[in-house]
Amino acid sequence: MANTLTNLIPTIFAAKDIVLRELTGFIPSVMLDANGEAVAKGQTIRWPVVAAESATDIAPAATGPDPADTTVSSDTMSISKSKSSTFYWTGEDQRGLGDLYNVILRNQFAQAMRVLVNEVESDLAALYKYAKSAYGTAGTAPFASDLSAAAQVRKLLADRGAPMSDLQMVINTSAGANLRTLGQLTKVNEAGVDQLLRRGVLLDLTGFAIRESAQVANHTTAAAGYLVDLTAGYAAATETFHVDTGTGAIVVGDVLANTKTARDTNKYVVETGATGDGDHDVVIHDPGIKVAWVNNDPLTFYSYAANLAFAREAIACMLRVPAMPEGGDAADDVTIVTDEQTGISFQIAMYRQYRRVAFEVGLSWGVKAVKPDAMAILLG
Repeated sequence: MANTLTNLIPTIFAAKDIVLRELTGFIPSVMLDANGEAVAKGQTIRWPVVAAESATDIAPAATGPDPADTTVSSDTMSISKSKSSTFYWTGEDQRGLGDLYNVILRNQFAQAMRVLVNEVESDLAALYKYAKSAYGTAGTAPFASDLSAAAQVRKLLADRGAPMSDLQMVINTSAGANLRTLGQLTKVNEAGVDQLLRRGVLLDLTGFAIRESAQVANHTTAAAGYLVDLTAGYAAATETFHVDTGTGAIVVGDVLANTKTARDTNKYVVETGATGDGDHDVVIHDPGIKVAWVNNDPLTFYSYAANLAFAREAIACMLRVPAMPEGGDAADDVTIVTDEQTGISFQIAMYRQYRRVAFEVGLSWGVKAVKPDAMAILLG
């Protein structure tokens, strides 16, 4: 039977509108490439990366400049996941529910889309571990009393040369609650606009478009008790250093600080860690430690909520509908439903089976931190 899904389009669109207006702060904040093109899992996309140029003194000569060869490299990302959410109905179930059938069917489509969107959002949130800098107090949601955290994390990005024109910040609901209760934002005469007071919409602050996400990652460290291990200590700008006496694995995304009193107030993100207890080499992101460290300085590793600040072009997300085999499969009908605001397309397929009908909602995607220098963790 052709075009079987046509009559269900209003129900599917109603479900789509429910799901894509929920707390998915990362998806609208990143570089999003989303359309109805069908792709295979593992498919790779490549784009050019132009190296930084250098400046030279101007020297008058008989001929024009003679530039050196320029090498344009490339970077890649791929569709790493292709997933679906499915459910079915029997004839007896449909008949028994009567008019409630379409209501429940709408909610089932909503739940199917929701689980896929939430996994995309979670994958984007997990990219925090590639951020090269961090600010804040681990275990304490930011914005409890003022907006200074936004200004400080913006400074981290600016110091690394991140583009300042389209800054994004995605925070968890605890930080969002703090932000909403700040007096200067909920009082119209101080905030300048009534968005937060009247409708609970987070504002643009210090150049950041701030959104909430239910999928902000929580990072738990197992490392404890480590000390700096080098008799001569380490000079400022050191990125690789040795530690000893501690326990627990040190992993990518761990945030550490030298907690010797008055030694160093900065926090550093681990780029390369080590497993097991005892002696390890640890690598933090460039440009390394900001001040010199001394042998046996204590190092503290933090567990934290990974609120994330970044330039939009720092994170890329590709979403496509899953590929069908040539000529189609056993589906009686397949349609693509696209959200007009985000461009995200879902593939809806219907399969007629023995005395029941099954529905499948499918999505393929891939995510990547393409410019880690333009990402910073706001600890919570």
